[in-house]
Amino acid sequence: MSKTAIDLNGKTILVTGSPGFIGANLVLRLLKEMNGGTVVSLDNMNDYYDPALKEYRLSLIEKAAESSAVRHVFVKGTIADKALIDGLFSEYRFDVVVNLAAQAGVRYSIDHPDVYIESNIIGFYNILEACRNFPVSHLVYASSSSVYGGNKKVPFSVDDKVDNPVSLYAATKKSNELLAHSYSKLYDIPSTGLRFFTVYGPAGRPDMFYFSATNKLAANENIKIFNYGNCKRDFTYIDDIVEGVYRVMHGAPSRAVGEDGLPVPPYAVYNIGGGQPENLLDYISTLQEELVRAEVLPEDYDFEAHRELVGMQPGDVPVTYADSAALERDYGFTPRIGIREGLRAFAEWYARYYKENKR
Repeated sequence: MSKTAIDLNGKTILVTGSPGFIGANLVLRLLKEMNGGTVVSLDNMNDYYDPALKEYRLSLIEKAAESSAVRHVFVKGTIADKALIDGLFSEYRFDVVVNLAAQAGVRYSIDHPDVYIESNIIGFYNILEACRNFPVSHLVYASSSSVYGGNKKVPFSVDDKVDNPVSLYAATKKSNELLAHSYSKLYDIPSTGLRFFTVYGPAGRPDMFYFSATNKLAANENIKIFNYGNCKRDFTYIDDIVEGVYRVMHGAPSRAVGEDGLPVPPYAVYNIGGGQPENLLDYISTLQEELVRAEVLPEDYDFEAHRELVGMQPGDVPVTYADSAALERDYGFTPRIGIREGLRAFAEWYARYYKENKR
């Protein structure tokens, strides 16, 4: 697909879901790379997980903004608030929008469906309507590897059928792609969806397995290993995710007119995944080794005594595996950071963070 190049320097950019995990790291990258302009962060700072982590990430952003050529503005609010979103678009006239705000988590969606509809459906609709009424050069938004559901064919390609979600979370992410496609077609809005594959790294989400397992092990509690360890995940380190998003922001799907005289939707979807699925037990072993190395756990820690093999959880899938060839083709990038390097960075951060913020 042909791309229209966008120079981010001097532009006004909205990043929703910052200071969430991916959002905060993206904003830090923009503050470092951009030569002038404004970045607006929006997040409701909810307590789905420890808000102190979001405060910590926000403090990193504010510190970075002090020496950046970019102006940073943080707005506390939700994308489900249509008046707030319309007001921000009217005031700032954003050039590029990166929508990372969403209620995350597969298992949480089973018992709390209403939050997913509010944030992931209504909230995303508000973003699309604002992009329609206050035109933008590029809308980039987070989708998820969960849209592939129980697909047996691996690796997962963006050309695969994704009509059988196994969780409400996955269904809302697929809905985002469908809504974005219709808005791209009807209103000529250049949009790119990114299917993220199991993102991890320092200051990540505590509900993600590597983080919650670390918390449990550090507290001398047992960890549950689902599907008896017979899972494979395409773990993707945060820096690779941010690099992918950053590159995609620079190249919007080009506008064109079709034979019907109407816009050919300037619309694209990409996988961002490591392309190297890791066996869950190998991943856990690597994590444990790095936690010992970082002195989060003692040398003589008895790992076997703290492992509990259990069955599959509702909404989970046994394998995720990204085919990121399209991202490589169109943006010259494939995630490259392996789990040893990534988990080492996480373990070292964890040791530092909890030493400074004693529980």
